[in-house]
Order: sequence, then C-alpha cells, then structure tokens
Amino acid sequence: MKLRKPVVITLIAAAPVLAYAGLCGWMYAKQRDILYLPQTTKATPDQTDFGIARNGVMLNGWLVNIGQPGAVLYFGGNAERIEDRKADFAKWFPNASTYLVPYRGYGASEGTPTEADILEDALAVYDQVQARQPGARIVVIGRSLGSAVASYVASKRPVAKLVLVTPFDSMANVAQQHYPWLPVRWLLQDKYEQASYLQAYKGPLLIVRAGRDDVVPAVSTNKLIASLKYKPTVLDLPHADHSTVASSRTYAQSLMAFVGTP
Repeated sequence: MKLRKPVVITLIAAAPVLAYAGLCGWMYAKQRDILYLPQTTKATPDQTDFGIARNGVMLNGWLVNIGQPGAVLYFGGNAERIEDRKADFAKWFPNASTYLVPYRGYGASEGTPTEADILEDALAVYDQVQARQPGARIVVIGRSLGSAVASYVASKRPVAKLVLVTPFDSMANVAQQHYPWLPVRWLLQDKYEQASYLQAYKGPLLIVRAGRDDVVPAVSTNKLIASLKYKPTVLDLPHADHSTVASSRTYAQSLMAFVGTP
C-alpha cells in the first residue's frame, strides 16, 4: 500500500503528539504504582499488636508503651516501614501510648491504597484511639505523605499537637516539580491538598524541613508555611535529606520537647 505524500507528512507531524498522549495515558494509569510503594513494607497480622476494621478491610498495626496516659498517632511516608520507628518512639514518648497503623496495602493491612480510603481510614484509627483512651490528649505526627494524612485528621478531629515532617502544600505541586513536562493537575487522582486541610487547624504545630530534600521540593514546604494563618514552630535540618531527616539527634530532641507530656 502506498501513502500519498501529504498523508505521510501528517503522520510524521502527529507522531510526537500521539507519543505524548500515550505517555500521559500511561502515567494516568500507573500513577498510584508510582505514588504508593508498599512492596518493602510487608508484614503478617501475627507480627502486629492490634487490628481495626473499616468497610471490610483490616488495618493491622503496632502499639508502643501500652497503657500510658497520653496518646501519639503516627502516619508514615509512602515507602516507610513504620514499625521501624517503634524503638525510637518508645524512648521519645515514654508517657504516651503510641499507635502506628500502616495504610491499607502496607505492612499487614489489607486493601489497596487510594487517597479517599487512606484519609477515611486515618479518621477511623483516630476514633479507635479515642475510644481506647477516652479523655486523652492525642498528638498526631505525619511524615512526607503522612504529613498530609495527619493534617487531614487535624482538620476533622481534636488534635492536641501536630508534627509535620517534610510536608508539602499539595501533591499536585510536588508532582509538577518532578514531572514539569506533564499536565499533572489534569492527570492526578490523589491530590492531598494539605494546605487546604491545615486551614481548619489552630493548635500547636511543628514543621520539620530537610535542607537536602530531593523528594519534597523546598518551594512546596515553603508554600505550605506561607499559607498558614499563624506562625508554626519550624525546625530546619540543613544537612538532612528526605530519607535521613529522622536520624538527626536534633530531630529527636525537638520532637521530644514539642510533644512533651501529651
């Protein structure tokens, strides 16, 4: 079959557009595989301390310093084994029962992660903590992706103190920094509008920035801070990156001082 010259020229001209459209389609379909990385976090229910059921899905997690009067609730990053924080939290918050519950699809929790489910699961976890410890002042800590989850909880429930580690203003802005050649705002399904969530929280707030963060751009954290109606406590760790921020002695000391006795 022979093609006329104008048709060939049209096909050649259209090839980049078709390739770009195909790439956008692939990114749309695969975006949750890029955002959520539970593969290295797997555990079995018998390795955990307790479970919470929501809509037929079991969320299985760990409890540190059982029976202490205060309460700390921790939400981790998108590839974090949160049980690795147990030893640190046991030392840092001796007067608080600390709850670490992996997102659905992470650790020993069932299900598949999506923004809507993760946020509603987080409220269910908070409600369970409140039911277990009525009257306790609940401190919520979130790291990276978990900072948005923690902020959402703080916008919907009474939170005594809030700690956000390497937070961002919105997932769209973070993704746009990493993929400037894609129409991220049109493609993104899980938006995590953290700056919007925080408008409803008026309590004590500690924000931790890592000076060498290569995952959450500094501009995104700074926009979050600028969006607040009041000035938070900000801890700058200029030599830390996204992965090492929690290894700093200053980080530990600052969290202990800020959380104090919940």
